[in-house]
Amino acid sequence: MEAEGLDWLLVPLHQLVSWGAAGAMVFGGVVPYIPQYRDIRRTQNAEGFSTYVCLVLLVANILRILFWFGRHFESPLLWQSVVMILTMFLMLKLCTDVRVAGELHVKRRFFAALRWCSCGPAATPSRPPTSC
Repeated sequence: MEAEGLDWLLVPLHQLVSWGAAGAMVFGGVVPYIPQYRDIRRTQNAEGFSTYVCLVLLVANILRILFWFGRHFESPLLWQSVVMILTMFLMLKLCTDVRVAGELHVKRRFFAALRWCSCGPAATPSRPPTSC
């Protein structure tokens, strides 16, 4: 009799815990990448981040989604794969943008160092600057 009286409290509490666990399962894999994303974006330096990790996680999550078509498993795991794929694409985009911007910055600095005068190039990487 006592358990039936508490059903009004236990059923919604069970649903709340179930939804919370599913949400933690779906978004828990993304949480470690948030500080990395913010740090790379703030410093504009992606030196310590391996894009091979993104490759491995992309392959693993794509294979998990393909496996789902053959044998259905719990939907939070499917959604976790989708969220992780989106996260890895965001990380790869940020890393490539930062690395391309860094390479362009070095090339611009190199070309800005070259000066021309009436007698030809004043400085090249292989020859020191001369006066005209």
